[in-house]
Amino acid sequence: MDARSEPAVRADRLAKVYKTSTAVAAFRFALARGTITGLLGGNGAGKTTTIAMLMGLVTPTSGSMRVLGSEMPRERYKVLHRMNFESPYVEMPMRLTIRQNLKVFGMLYGVAHLAERIAETAAQLELTDLLDRPTGKLSAGRRPACRSPRR
Repeated sequence: MDARSEPAVRADRLAKVYKTSTAVAAFRFALARGTITGLLGGNGAGKTTTIAMLMGLVTPTSGSMRVLGSEMPRERYKVLHRMNFESPYVEMPMRLTIRQNLKVFGMLYGVAHLAERIAETAAQLELTDLLDRPTGKLSAGRRPACRSPRR
């Protein structure tokens, strides 16, 4: 199969069981390149677990998942730099400074020249003065992702 015709994401009989609770059961799907797809379901339907498996952060109990041709989670290092996910339900660690949080995520995603990238991005967003402030000390309007630059 030509790499351009291969789906961006393919899951085959993807399952995740935590002790005695099944979070995802034999889920199959393929997402074509260049499409926008929503993952809908009620609380406890397995959406977050599926996304965590897609990102290679949670290992499936069974089944397989490929993202941009790479087997997840075994080959996540090949594609993680091209992926991102932010949950509105998970806050950044409040005791860490913004800089420390950015370092953690930057290391997770394998960002090259991390210190320089953080400084450059903070300057572009006019947030340099906030980098060493604990995330928990930010106003609600600045939490969790420090939003857009002030006008």
